[in-house]
Amino acid sequence: MSTKNRSAGSPPPFVLWREVLVAYAMPAAMAAAGGVASGQPQLVIAALTTIAGTSAVVAGALGARLRRRPDGSWAARAPRLPLAAGAGLGAAVLAALLGWAGARWLPDVPALAGSPWPARLRLDLPISATIAATMITWRWRGTRRHP
Repeated sequence: MSTKNRSAGSPPPFVLWREVLVAYAMPAAMAAAGGVASGQPQLVIAALTTIAGTSAVVAGALGARLRRRPDGSWAARAPRLPLAAGAGLGAAVLAALLGWAGARWLPDVPALAGSPWPARLRLDLPISATIAATMITWRWRGTRRHP
């Protein structure tokens, strides 16, 4: 739906590919800038992989699921703040479990045995997933009609 076809009072459209692009680009730019400024090359690499990648995957998966919800669903009627906070908390728990498992078992892979990358998963995944889930839910809920 284009801006020209929307009525004056209707919320803006939820465009998933744009949301996923922003979910990748912003964390990548911010974490990479932090890595460059602090002289941490591993942070620059993580910015483009585990940090931004996790953010984009979470935004894409959650955004696709939310986009299929009808305007009358409980999620579309729920207050914006608790809905976004709940999505962020749920994503944090799932990503923390995945990060813990990855940090525990990936060093057993011979190619990753001496790499610092698996240990970063404990921190990178939950933080990126929390921010992405909170933001995508907040933005999606903002495009739904208010009750």
